[in-house]
Amino acid sequence: MCGCQIPHEKVFKHPLRREGEQHGVTVQSFCFGRYPVTQAQWKAVASFPQINRELNPNPSHFQGANRPVECVSWDDAEEFCLRLLHHTKKQYRLPSEAEWEYACRAGTKTAFHFGETLKTDLANYNGKYGGEGDYRQETTEVGSMKFANRFGLYDMHGNVWEWCQDHWHDSYEGVPTDGSAWINTSHNTKGRILRGGSWYTGLANCRSMRRLYANSGQEHNTYGFRVACSSSWIL
Repeated sequence: MCGCQIPHEKVFKHPLRREGEQHGVTVQSFCFGRYPVTQAQWKAVASFPQINRELNPNPSHFQGANRPVECVSWDDAEEFCLRLLHHTKKQYRLPSEAEWEYACRAGTKTAFHFGETLKTDLANYNGKYGGEGDYRQETTEVGSMKFANRFGLYDMHGNVWEWCQDHWHDSYEGVPTDGSAWINTSHNTKGRILRGGSWYTGLANCRSMRRLYANSGQEHNTYGFRVACSSSWIL
C-alpha cells in the first residue's frame, strides 16, 4: 500500500472537544496511507484469514475499485488492520486522532491544509453548504482531485470520514500528550472518533479540527479509513 512517512514533531497543538481548546502533543514519526483504503485493497485483505470477525469483501454503496471503501464500521476497519498485520508482519493499525490531525494539517494552522476555505475542485464535499462548487452526491476515486498536502497525502478533507483508534471522551482530563490513541480502559464503551468530513458533509465539517462521534459497530456510506504503520517501513 502506497504511503508517506510522517515526520516527528515535538510539540503539535491539537484541539480538544471545542474548536480553539488546544493542548501540546508530541507526535513520533509514523507512516500513513497516501489515500484512504480503496475497495480493491479492501477486497484483497478481506480474503486473508479471519482474526476476530468476518468481513464483507464488497461492502461499499458507491462501487469502484479505486474509490474509497465505505459502509465499514470501526470494528471492520480494526479487523482489516489485524489481518494486514498478521499477513505482512508490519505494525498496521488505525491512526490515533492526534496523528490523523497532525498528518492532515501538515504544518499548517488554517482551517484546511489548503488555507482558510475550500472549493469542490480541491475536495469532494457538499458544495451547497459553504464554500464554492458542486455537490457530487457520491464518492470519487482516491487522489482524483490531484491536490496533496505538504506531506503528500490526498483526500484528507472530504470524500469519506476516516475512523481513528480513539474512544470518544466527554472530558479531556488525562488526554495523552505523546500522540497515542486515548483508549478507555476503565469501562466498556463503543463510541469512536472519525475525522475529515465526507462527500455528503458541508464545508464546516471538513475542517482539520472537526470531529465526529459514532458507535464502533455503525456502518455508513460516508465512513471509511486509512491505515497507519508504526515502523519506518513505507506502506
